[in-house]
Amino acid sequence: MKRIFTTVSTAALAVALGAGAVGPWGLGSGAALAADKIVISNWDGYMPKDLPEKFKAETGIEVEVALHATNEEIMGKVVAGKGKGYDVLFVSSPFAEVLHKLGLSAPIDHAKVPNFANLYPEAASLEYDPGNTFSAPYAWGTTGLCYRSDLVEGTPSSWNDLLNPSDALKGKVTMLATDRWLMAAGMLAKGYSVNETSQAKIDEVKSQLIETKKDLLAYDDTTFYSKLVSGEASLVHAWDGWCNYGIAENDDIKYVIPQEGTDLWVDTMVITAASENKDAAHAFINYILSADNGKWVAENILYKVPNKAAMEALDGGLLASFPNLDMAPADMMKQEQLRDLGSAQKAYTKAVTEITASN
Repeated sequence: MKRIFTTVSTAALAVALGAGAVGPWGLGSGAALAADKIVISNWDGYMPKDLPEKFKAETGIEVEVALHATNEEIMGKVVAGKGKGYDVLFVSSPFAEVLHKLGLSAPIDHAKVPNFANLYPEAASLEYDPGNTFSAPYAWGTTGLCYRSDLVEGTPSSWNDLLNPSDALKGKVTMLATDRWLMAAGMLAKGYSVNETSQAKIDEVKSQLIETKKDLLAYDDTTFYSKLVSGEASLVHAWDGWCNYGIAENDDIKYVIPQEGTDLWVDTMVITAASENKDAAHAFINYILSADNGKWVAENILYKVPNKAAMEALDGGLLASFPNLDMAPADMMKQEQLRDLGSAQKAYTKAVTEITASN
């Protein structure tokens, strides 16, 4: 999932969390492996800046952090170099699935990651990797409608409220431009799968989205919640965590999953097959899956995590302020999981290029 993180209003978040929200970092891991060093690639801001330092203090393992802006960026590097130079990758689930199919990911030895026990049972039932054999889930969530309840009449309930906005909303709507999510909105509005590969249905959705573009304020993957806060937009297509950034600044902003359903996205950690430090890579994943680290993600990035121990440790005020954080895993699993599209991914990319370039 494409992510470029921005800072949530400190004052708003402090009110939501209350004092002492972020917990201690001690993990109590095993003996230090001072000779080891690993290279990980992650999105900027997707883990604490001091995590490598704290991890080294706990384990003796040095961590070099490389950043990627998109899944596509890191996939290009990993596929071209066959994973050499990297030990752990943070990628979204369809890309983890591709790495596995290409033989570029290593099996995960659960005996070396005891903190898998912290995860919800549902986290072991994800369709792209049942049993977490080649990936470890880091964060998960849904995509839906984020709106200003004081500027929108009633409660939006359908993807068609976005694709065919009322006259009052025309020019006040934004949509995500990332391939999978722009197409998913169109697919779901027509009752199709978010993993649809039929060229005829791709073309049908493309035509609808070209019509929709005429009524949009913008395509926006990074500042849509700010447009809601300012009132420039009234209804936006949003990832749940990013909607929370708007809610932190204006409690008239709400989030809803349309009646047609939505996608369940998962961001994962994968050990590369080329890693020469697989024991250290396992130790890193185990550290990340501690309750304290998962709690940091939920509190500071405002994303749900599949870490049961972390979610149960959250302050009740945080969940009250950001209701979508409190969505039960069983309800999340009712949504359709994003999967690798195979050769149809090129058709999605071509369609989205044509949609966004249309007049």
